[in-house]
Amino acid sequence: MRDTDFDWTKEDFLEGIAPYEEVYQIEDPFRRQQTLASMASYARGIGVQGFLQIYKNFEKAIRNPRRAEDISNATEFEGQPMELDSGRWTADDTGVYQEGAYGERLYACNHPVMPVERLVNLDTGEEKLRLAYRKGGGPWRTLIADKRTLASASKVTELAGSGIAVTSDNARHFIRYLFEVETLNYDRIPERRSVGRLGYLPGAGFCPYVPELVFDGDAAFQQLFRAVTARGTMEGWREAAQWARRMSVTAKVMLAASFASPLLEPLGALPFFVHLWGVDSGTGKTVALMLAASVWGDPSVGRYVKTFDSTVVGCEKTAAFLNHLPLCLDELQLSKDGRGRQNFDVYRLAEGVGRTRGNRSGGVDHTPTWRNTILTTGESPLTGEGAGAGAVNRVIDIECAAGDPAVPEGCGGWLSGLVREHYGHAGKAFVTRLYGEEGALAQVKSRYDAHFQRLSKRDTTEKQAMAAAAILTADELACQWVFQGEEKPMTEEEIGRFLASRRAVSAGQRGYEYIMEWLAANKSRFVLTSDTAELWGDLERDRVYILSSKLREALEGAGYSYRAVLSWLDSAGKLMSRGGDNKSRKDISKRINGIVTRCVCLKLEE
Repeated sequence: MRDTDFDWTKEDFLEGIAPYEEVYQIEDPFRRQQTLASMASYARGIGVQGFLQIYKNFEKAIRNPRRAEDISNATEFEGQPMELDSGRWTADDTGVYQEGAYGERLYACNHPVMPVERLVNLDTGEEKLRLAYRKGGGPWRTLIADKRTLASASKVTELAGSGIAVTSDNARHFIRYLFEVETLNYDRIPERRSVGRLGYLPGAGFCPYVPELVFDGDAAFQQLFRAVTARGTMEGWREAAQWARRMSVTAKVMLAASFASPLLEPLGALPFFVHLWGVDSGTGKTVALMLAASVWGDPSVGRYVKTFDSTVVGCEKTAAFLNHLPLCLDELQLSKDGRGRQNFDVYRLAEGVGRTRGNRSGGVDHTPTWRNTILTTGESPLTGEGAGAGAVNRVIDIECAAGDPAVPEGCGGWLSGLVREHYGHAGKAFVTRLYGEEGALAQVKSRYDAHFQRLSKRDTTEKQAMAAAAILTADELACQWVFQGEEKPMTEEEIGRFLASRRAVSAGQRGYEYIMEWLAANKSRFVLTSDTAELWGDLERDRVYILSSKLREALEGAGYSYRAVLSWLDSAGKLMSRGGDNKSRKDISKRINGIVTRCVCLKLEE
């Protein structure tokens, strides 16, 4: 409807209800919203201000026939957000109180406070209350408190930290006041849906893009929740992203991995890492990470992009909060301990499930879960030489050298500045098509399966092929949905150069290669001569006997599991044994320097 289609007068808006009834009677929500916007514009044109607010009050009056006259004892706070029935409590600017048995005042609170909103969490069904309060004539403030806190005299005093005057002396009265007022005004207090995390919400949509959804989660994640927003224009962001894609395959992979994050849930895939590393400065690792983060929100370090300077629990909680959005961590070297050893465990995040932890009440806390991509940077690889096959399997390691940077030298400042001005549009457009377009999820599964089948035929593992297939699928969809067909999708050859081979992933194979290097470096320890200071075994033409204690010391010192490596060597036919009943033993008896001892006998290749 156009503004010119209306013929209402100013008096019709201010003295009657006909214009508001016309809008209210439209059943189709989309048409009603269109008519509401047009009528608001028309009303402003004839001098009627605040039409939308008047309509909201009209709608409330229609839906809730209870009038203010029905309230026997109303709250009388100055500038109060709403008027509520306070029951037997006096609620005015001096506070909230009731008369005691001897005429004394029993205060629930010595300043205005009232429940103004009931929040129901979509994930857990848990109810919380939003409280509005004012102190000393200042502005009204609000906070969200869960019902368990508001029902316990020992816990409700925690609200004092937010400025509400509740102590152990008035806690019981405070709890009773809120309970009675909420009960009396159940129909008056509005109820809204809430959520404590980001990502897909079954039956609701993709947070934070669900209208009228309230965040009721941990206050520590308020900043990160607000960082997932849009600024600038899609065209400005697209210009930066297309330039980076054409300059570097690494930037293309990082962007695609960011888009791949919301695909893992519908695909049923596990989280995986894409890690950029390099000892050279100026290779654009952090800028590429910021580019990937700008798909969803403010890519500034400290806003959406976090660092490795966090505890294990902190990383788990952040991953669970992001849930289906990528976790971006910068500067791996910040995870090193006081001895310079890397203190980060890939398994902690790659499984997508946090630790089950007990609580003070004797039960267990909610176990956090997530299913997203984890994008990281650092000066060294994410996994060490002795890392297990499972850890290596979950990481796509990309080295950024001076000759092959993620972002060309000299361009990082320009690109980072551009994505700090334009961000957050692409992610919203991507998930809107993913969950809003008919047949999109089936298309995702079909493309993913095709890529996975072809990648599985390469010299790589199944988990590496799964991660690569998700990245390729996301890149194809981004080229179609976000870049509007102006970009060519990444090829399997481009992503294939970064995938680990089966040999590189195998911890047993890597352990065997380490033993060979260790033997070559210490050959003199296996040949008894007059100059031999310490003998570690015996070297023969086609085999070598190694003292079990020395081999264990060497392997575990390099980060390998002694038992796991020996088990692999045995299954690979590289160990010599004399048989016997005890099949679990991988070592044998051997006389070394005149003494019978336990040794590992390793076959030597020709």
